[in-house]
Amino acid sequence: MKKLALITLTTVALFSKSVTATKACEAFNDLKHNKNYGHIVLEPNSSYEVAREQKGNYYIKVPNAKPTMRWVSVGCFNGSSSSANSATQNSSSKESGNLDSVLVLSWHNSFCETHSNKRECKRDGGEAKNHLVLHGLWPQPRNNVYCELDREIINLDKSKRWNALPKLNLKPEVIELMQKYMPGFKSNLQRHEYYKHGSCYSKDANRYFLDALKLTKRVDETIGEYLRVNIGKRVKTINIKKIAQRLISKDIKNKIVMKCKRGILNEIWVSIKGKGDKLKDLIKGAKPIRSNCQEAIVDAPGKFRKF
Repeated sequence: MKKLALITLTTVALFSKSVTATKACEAFNDLKHNKNYGHIVLEPNSSYEVAREQKGNYYIKVPNAKPTMRWVSVGCFNGSSSSANSATQNSSSKESGNLDSVLVLSWHNSFCETHSNKRECKRDGGEAKNHLVLHGLWPQPRNNVYCELDREIINLDKSKRWNALPKLNLKPEVIELMQKYMPGFKSNLQRHEYYKHGSCYSKDANRYFLDALKLTKRVDETIGEYLRVNIGKRVKTINIKKIAQRLISKDIKNKIVMKCKRGILNEIWVSIKGKGDKLKDLIKGAKPIRSNCQEAIVDAPGKFRKF
């Protein structure tokens, strides 16, 4: 009898409360949200048992997941004072335009090195070669994805069936910008990016892409021009920061980084806060970001060769 009582008390201590998911958030294996074995996503309106809370995350039990215990941001739930407050803050942030996001731009030449079969990579990248192009505009934190979407759409996207996702009713102005600054639209990248990330930025896909594409244009006209001049050469993050400070904003110093693969510049990331297409204003108050890539080669169109 004493043993049974001990087990009961232990169970109560482990699962102290239950919370209800309000979003289809990813459930991670680690507190830093680096791994999600099985690509587990919460079911909106479903309840989950909480083992503990740490650094703005709940450690919850997710049935049918392996392992079952997962880390999820408290902003994905209601049903407790802390999560309710978080949900209120998230809503308030979106309404006031204080959403934290990361603008992710690909150096198209590098992208086509490993995606030569993509339609947008034919003819050495077509008109997009030698340009920074839009990969996505990602609201933060990184598990802030698939906002208020049907399970069918989420499943289609996670299985990479982008052609089967609902078509976006985009305005001619958006399509015109995409043709130069988002060549991935030829592979329906825009559907994936909007449903996964854009749905957490705006309910209007046109608003999301107009902001993202105009920001991309601004970075390509400044940092992109520097990269074009240095194709085949090594560039340093410190120099990109200096140029960005001179041409965009002094506040951008710790909010722009390079990403690289095998020594080749792959992407440029810019941290912003708020909504709109005025990059100088969005840099103010944005969170600093870091990268291990401090120096990389600017890839030329076609197959990579060392210069």
